[in-house]
Amino acid sequence: MTRRLSAFCAIIAASSLTAPPVLGKADDDGFGRDACTWNGYPLYGDVEIVDSFPDIKVEIVNSFPDLKVELVDSFPDDCGQWKIVDSFPDVKVQYVTSFPDVKVQFVDSFPGWP
Repeated sequence: MTRRLSAFCAIIAASSLTAPPVLGKADDDGFGRDACTWNGYPLYGDVEIVDSFPDIKVEIVNSFPDLKVELVDSFPDDCGQWKIVDSFPDVKVQYVTSFPDVKVQFVDSFPGWP
């Protein structure tokens, strides 16, 4: 009985220490270019703009972006396509002017990696 309990406790402890799954392999800078992610958070989909507790801090730039973003009204399925929502987002973003996680440039066409 004691061995089973010890084995069960070891399994529970090991499973609680594992990190959440990350979509795609991330580069050293946190970008998963194959899956269009930053540290596991998607860089496409339904995006909520927040003032605090973001998933990603974003700086809007006019040149040399990490990602080109196109705002769409429906089906934000491709890399760099964002649909702004007020609830149930795929990712929460905060706009900052310094120390961003990702620099984005808004475009009218051809979103994704520059």
